[in-house]
Amino acid sequence: MNIAQHIALIDELCYRPFPAEHGPSDVGVSGPGQHTAVLDAAGDDDPALRAVTIDQYEKDRDAVYELLASRWGDTPPYNLRTVLLRTEREEIPRPWAELSERASVAYLWKVEGTGRWVAVAVTDRDTSQVVQLLALVTETDPP
Repeated sequence: MNIAQHIALIDELCYRPFPAEHGPSDVGVSGPGQHTAVLDAAGDDDPALRAVTIDQYEKDRDAVYELLASRWGDTPPYNLRTVLLRTEREEIPRPWAELSERASVAYLWKVEGTGRWVAVAVTDRDTSQVVQLLALVTETDPP
């Protein structure tokens, strides 16, 4: 998928109805109040190739950010590391707790007129998992 396709999918998810139950979707996983779309994914056991993939996906995330920021406004990076630390002592809502387990940083916006949040992140935390460029669309406010 290219950057224009990523943006088109994010736009579509801002209006797509949420399913009643959690489960796989045509773009990733969805559930009550959330869609998580896999914009791109690659796995490799070689740490050097993994680092190259993470670097490329971060560049793609930043390109998506530039286009969405021109539409919805500039936002600072959202530190998911602190969200993960908070999960030890407080209840963090499902999409944000899950994202913080998988990614270190996200860009996010509240999309006017939809009541939804959009986050774009690279899953870089778990070396045993495939690296993914994700888009999260949710009705749940970030913690």
